[in-house]
Amino acid sequence: MTATVPAASVVVPVPPEAFHPGEQALQARVGVRERMAAVGAMVLRDHMPDQHRELFEKLPTLLLGTLDEEGQPWATMLAGPPGFVHTPDAQRMEIATAPDSQDPVLPHLSPGAAVGVLGLEPHTRRRNRMNGRVAAFGDNGLDVQVVQSFGNCPKYIQARQPGLRGALAAPGPVQWLGAGLDTAAIARVQRADTLFIASASAPRPGAGHSEGVDVSHRGGEPCFVQVAHTEAGVVLSLPDYPGNQFFNTLGNLALHPLAGLLVVDYEEGGLLHIAAQAEVLWDSAARAPWPGAQRVLRLTVLRALWRPLVLPWRWTPPVSAPQFRVMREAALG
Repeated sequence: MTATVPAASVVVPVPPEAFHPGEQALQARVGVRERMAAVGAMVLRDHMPDQHRELFEKLPTLLLGTLDEEGQPWATMLAGPPGFVHTPDAQRMEIATAPDSQDPVLPHLSPGAAVGVLGLEPHTRRRNRMNGRVAAFGDNGLDVQVVQSFGNCPKYIQARQPGLRGALAAPGPVQWLGAGLDTAAIARVQRADTLFIASASAPRPGAGHSEGVDVSHRGGEPCFVQVAHTEAGVVLSLPDYPGNQFFNTLGNLALHPLAGLLVVDYEEGGLLHIAAQAEVLWDSAARAPWPGAQRVLRLTVLRALWRPLVLPWRWTPPVSAPQFRVMREAALG
């Protein structure tokens, strides 16, 4: 993912630790550490710019990530009428959502908890990130204090537009799945063209500006996630395409190799949450199935949760991101 550099020439001061050690190590590995230090000073902010606030406040969905009590990241999607996300000022976000014990993220959002936020509008391919700390959460909603805010480019996003389902059925029973998943879950993963992934730099009380939880987007053509049954269990492999070289997700995994995946059922409104052990592969043999990939993210499933019919929206069929056509043509020579 590529961060959007502001058009204005004003440089917003950020603390020296704009990137944590995991991010810095990967930037150094690919030879961009010095350049990214300069870029970070321009694009990483301690507040949400007006264009980010405008996007967040018109969205009908919002992605969140956090850690459970065992340090496992989880990702989820919240939904509501546009306006359910409100930013009373540039350093606060209020989300009109109620506690839900069946969601793997919301029960862990106590005051002070690190939370990653992603606002994504698929049909325009706009997306913005905000990482923060929970200020309060209760029946009146979730209040998040901004720690770090930045934009992402539109690359790899499959365009689709939401609309209300014709008849809103009550959510079905939650199904906890073991490490082996089940046939239906594997099928959902295999046909997905979009994933979200929560990761963390193992934040601790008093952690620096650069540490916390991220939730990010991964896109590909259907079947871009490979599923293998191994002695270690079910392993999911997906490509890491060229991005902003911030290495937010992979830098987190270098320090804390656990990830929380989210697969959205865009036709029926269900959510598949997957907890996994993560490993990054750099060799050319691992990358071979995905033309254009620079690395491969290998995820061994630990457990999963299927929540049917929890979203009020259904989405239009996707329009493929143009980058995938370009990569296919390049692979064919």
